[in-house]
Amino acid sequence: MSEPELEMVRWQNEFPAISDTAFATARAQMLASGQSVLPSEDGTIYEIFPEGRRVFVKQIAPPTQVRPGSKFIIR
Repeated sequence: MSEPELEMVRWQNEFPAISDTAFATARAQMLASGQSVLPSEDGTIYEIFPEGRRVFVKQIAPPTQVRPGSKFIIR
């Protein structure tokens, strides 16, 4: 594997942890500023308020399972 390919693999391996941290930080900042967040959980969107109240918003299609290495064409 070439050096650029090795670096790409390293970034791909680190991305999940980095993105988890970024999303958790953004969520905490939003709630701390008094605003609500809209996470999805098991095919349901909820609005969560700073004091912890959860309100059902709507049902959505469940997440699509993707195997590592899959390729998709986006049009």
